[in-house]
Amino acid sequence: MPGPPGSTTAAPRFGFLLIPNFSLIALSSAVDPLRLANQVLGRRVFDYVTIGLRAEPVLSSDGIRLLPDQALGDSSQFDTVFVIGPNPIPKTGFGEISRWLRRLEAQGIALGGIDTGCYFLAKAGLLQGYRCTIHWEDRETLLEEFPQLLVSSRLFEIDRDRYTCSGGVSPLDLMTFVLRRPPGSRALAQQVSDLLVSTQRSPDENQSLAMRYRYANVPELLLEALEIMENNVEEPLSPSEIADYLKISRRQLERQFREFLNTGPARKYLEIRLARARLSVLRTSRRVDEIASACGFASAAHFIDRYRTAFGNSPQAERKALLGVRQ
Repeated sequence: MPGPPGSTTAAPRFGFLLIPNFSLIALSSAVDPLRLANQVLGRRVFDYVTIGLRAEPVLSSDGIRLLPDQALGDSSQFDTVFVIGPNPIPKTGFGEISRWLRRLEAQGIALGGIDTGCYFLAKAGLLQGYRCTIHWEDRETLLEEFPQLLVSSRLFEIDRDRYTCSGGVSPLDLMTFVLRRPPGSRALAQQVSDLLVSTQRSPDENQSLAMRYRYANVPELLLEALEIMENNVEEPLSPSEIADYLKISRRQLERQFREFLNTGPARKYLEIRLARARLSVLRTSRRVDEIASACGFASAAHFIDRYRTAFGNSPQAERKALLGVRQ
């Protein structure tokens, strides 16, 4: 039976392109299911190699260096190639990678992105018309540059010959799902999951935990209040408006927050808005005044003051420090 898209043999061969500062846990989570599948089957049915931009060790985000099996220019046959993306996403250095990925696509090779690897596929122009996903911290960055893309918040997406997943340990979910397909099977995927002491999560699951899982031990009424806050960041509601919506008094609302979260509703709302703003500051190139407006602050000056109080530095200084780390 045929292998994955682009397959020319019964035994699919996977390549994993390691971008400097790649996620080591993402690579391991993608490769180990293939290794264990071979172990279960008693032979090397699934082949895989690591690829570097050069024939030299590649530094991971953990500071650990890994020597790839081959360099980008080495000739090799693949069925599927995944880009293991870095964190943070670089600003330059895409040309050589984009040209290589486009050559693979022209050969009918399936392509995937893990963690921020989806961004590299987008830069190469290889995601138009495909559903894709990326780590939740980088979703705004991707859509800011490529607003036409169909970007979900799911753990992983498989759309024809494109495979993308969010990062962390989500490659486990993607690869065990891939192992259900020939030459694998559902039984093989289950055995691999058992060996990994993990459950096979559905591709329909979202990356971030829903509010009710993050705050599992608080009353339903308080959960509803928190969900209202998260869904109304740009135009914040007053505690009284939230209480009216929940059909309780403001005093009851205040008491719930104090009892279960040890803070008031206004303070918690501010924390939610500042967390959303900080993500934009560190992950996008949006102007500070735009971020302030999108997160419900009356002025950039007010936003900067609140930001500095919460995080010990201004948005501009944090962004500048991050650029220094990238360099």
